[in-house]
Amino acid sequence: MLTATLAFAGVAALINVTPGLDTLLVVRTSVAHGRTGGRAAALGIITGCLAWGLATAVGLTALLTASRPAYDTLRIGGALYLTWLGALALWRSGQRNAHHRQADTGRVATTDVAPPAPPEGPAVPSSRARAAAFRAGLGTNLLNPKAGIFYMSLIPQFIPHGAPVFSTTLLLTAIDVIELSIWYWVVSGAASVLGERARRPSFRRRMEQVSGIAFLGFAANLLLADHA
Repeated sequence: MLTATLAFAGVAALINVTPGLDTLLVVRTSVAHGRTGGRAAALGIITGCLAWGLATAVGLTALLTASRPAYDTLRIGGALYLTWLGALALWRSGQRNAHHRQADTGRVATTDVAPPAPPEGPAVPSSRARAAAFRAGLGTNLLNPKAGIFYMSLIPQFIPHGAPVFSTTLLLTAIDVIELSIWYWVVSGAASVLGERARRPSFRRRMEQVSGIAFLGFAANLLLADHA
């Protein structure tokens, strides 16, 4: 049992640190709203992972491979949600660009009577913003059928013969969640520091643009994915 657990921990760690949709969401939120916002998004992702792990333990994730309608419904819903996130990020980028063009025009007109405004830093997230970040993390995870298939296909490979399936699945899920928590803690801290140092509005706009395009790319990939 110990050998199987350690083997799973190693494989899961490699998968968890591989850049993907969830990591991108944490990075983007941390840059925009600081580490508190990024960790709220990470908490939503981790909550989704816990739900997938529990569903795997009771056999519900098998529906994703056994039922084409169930898989397609979740897949299309996830693609639409990611499309909305991508479009929202691009819209925010355009709003920032228009706002700072107006600000630059105002500064040029008043340059002889007022000093330039300080560069914009990451906003301090309100409880409403943290809740929105949590919902984004939870939604991107729960509406991604590949997350469920990941748990269903990976975890059973590391359950020793004769071991109780339910409790062992929960144990391995807990290990994965602990690793993800550590990883996102590091990522959110590093990304928030980057956001604090790169205080130029152009950097913030570029981050929104890159995130928006990436979300749309993930949406297209999910929409075009074949049934597992």
